[in-house]
Amino acid sequence: MGKYEELAREIVKYVGGRDNVTGLTHCITRLRFKLADEAAANDEALKNMEGVVTVMKSGGQYQVVIGNHVGEVYEDVCPLLDLEKGEETAKPEKKEKLFDRFVDTISGIFQPILGIMAACGMVKGLNTLFAVLGLYPDTCGGYLIINAVGDALFTFLPLFLGYTSAKKFGLKPMLGLAIGAIMCYPAIQAESISASMAPLYTLFEGTLFESPVYITFFGLPVISMDYTSTVIPVIFIVYFASKCEKLFNKFVPDLVKFFFVPMLTLLAALPAGFLVIGPVVTFASTIIAETVLTIRSFSPMLAGAIVGFTWQILVIFGLHWGFIPVYINNIMTMGYDNVMMPFFACTFATSAVVLAIFIKTKDRKLKEMALPNFISGIFGVTEPAIYGITLPLKKPFIISCIAGGIGGGFYGFFNFRKFMMGGMGIFEFPAMVEPDGSMGNLIVAVTGALLTMVIAFVMTMIVYKDKKKEDSAEDGRMDSGSADQGTADNNPEFASHEFLTIMSPMKGAVIDLKDVKDSAFASGILGKGIAVLPEEGLVVSPVDGTVVTIFPTLHAIGILSDEGTEILIHIGLDTVQLDGKGFEAAAKQGDHVKAGQPLMRFDMELIREAGFLLETPVLISNYGNYQSVEAVVKADDAVEYQEPLLRIVK
Repeated sequence: MGKYEELAREIVKYVGGRDNVTGLTHCITRLRFKLADEAAANDEALKNMEGVVTVMKSGGQYQVVIGNHVGEVYEDVCPLLDLEKGEETAKPEKKEKLFDRFVDTISGIFQPILGIMAACGMVKGLNTLFAVLGLYPDTCGGYLIINAVGDALFTFLPLFLGYTSAKKFGLKPMLGLAIGAIMCYPAIQAESISASMAPLYTLFEGTLFESPVYITFFGLPVISMDYTSTVIPVIFIVYFASKCEKLFNKFVPDLVKFFFVPMLTLLAALPAGFLVIGPVVTFASTIIAETVLTIRSFSPMLAGAIVGFTWQILVIFGLHWGFIPVYINNIMTMGYDNVMMPFFACTFATSAVVLAIFIKTKDRKLKEMALPNFISGIFGVTEPAIYGITLPLKKPFIISCIAGGIGGGFYGFFNFRKFMMGGMGIFEFPAMVEPDGSMGNLIVAVTGALLTMVIAFVMTMIVYKDKKKEDSAEDGRMDSGSADQGTADNNPEFASHEFLTIMSPMKGAVIDLKDVKDSAFASGILGKGIAVLPEEGLVVSPVDGTVVTIFPTLHAIGILSDEGTEILIHIGLDTVQLDGKGFEAAAKQGDHVKAGQPLMRFDMELIREAGFLLETPVLISNYGNYQSVEAVVKADDAVEYQEPLLRIVK
């Protein structure tokens, strides 16, 4: 243990103890804990602890802000958690709330295949569209092969879901794949069996669940179903199989465990799946579908408006994953979805809102963010716009929800449907061409998107106003940790003092430190200074000095000037999570560098696409050694490489 042993013990104690920690990493200023239960941590005790700057919670991490010596504290914390330096814990997390676990399970199963599902669906939709437009007949070889490219994943969907479900439930993935393949085996599909034999008898005759029985399993009736293209049955069967595997692992001798456990798992799970699990969950799906259709029959417009209004709220909390299976299951079983599809309007509502902000705002930083987010939204990816623009500004988010609700109501009223998985944003339109080639549903889709965009755009243009820049009440200085603006030039008090000038390490727009979207930086507790929103992916040295720190993830650089000033350049916010991806060091730790010498190159687009902000704080860490730290450039003004950025009064 090192010199921070006592601090490390106190930190572990107040984050809830060793058993509450499920993961730990650190960046250049913070210990980043993953906690089983954040409520078990004592925020106030940590904030008031000597050696801890503050506590933050972001992105599922419990962040204890330490300062520049965080690496030394981290080395003393690791042994208390039975960690080697650089490891993460592998301790099981405590159980979450039931609904949280449900959402996590659904997202874990579907997220790995959504991209390829969208791609295949788009191929299938475009193939249908081109055939309808007469570019080629639907009987030619080209059509058949392209259709196979688009259709195969959906036909054998249980294989893919078997694999992802197995990984989520802790079953060997190849067993999950085998279960999916067995469920797609042609000879046991209801369509094949019913074509070759007459039913022995019928179960549940006269009810919603009436089912003819064609075969038995050693005397037990098997309700035959078509499991190809299904969603729900394979998930439940794989879950049951994961429990069987754990049970057999306890009793089967190690000598024969390699093949006996998989054999016994399949022999237990599949008969149970075909006899009980498959029919029961299919019946449950039938009940849900009938219930939803009953509600829709009361008012399709109201149902659509509710979906459209609430969808973005669900996205914020990740709760939309709970409804994705309904959407997929409807397409797979009914051939279309009209229950969840009103959410399609939300994509265009958000896009139109950020377009209006782009046109109306005079905030350079906001304008720079808005245009890429508009383009991203049109292509179906709205999260950057939601998290980066509309939600922080509040009113634009409310407008997008209202416009989404109106568009959703429109779609509900006209029974808008999607006939196949595929595409995002404007690339979804081919999936809305009806199977017989008619264009009525596609016209509804386009009309609803345009209607939603017009409403969202007009409302934003009317309501949105840039936030006014508030001047300081007394002496023109910036708040807390921000550098003082203009004091050296305008205040005679400083006329006789010696100054040090820190040049800009970047080209871009200047941001008040208090406006940086990270409270640890904005409060000034990590250092005084300013921030720059870069226009180019290059950092140069602001001084002649020594590179004392280049963090392993390359997102932050510490420099000690030849005059003794400690400077921290933190490229973007939370970019430590990229683990070095998109960064390329142009200097090494220990190098003596000249002002203007390149230090780091970084990929701005990659950082934006990963959902991180590029705001780059430039801080004087040892500001306590100086009388003041002043900004030479005003907020929102542009600065070039090696132009004066900060002035330090000795």
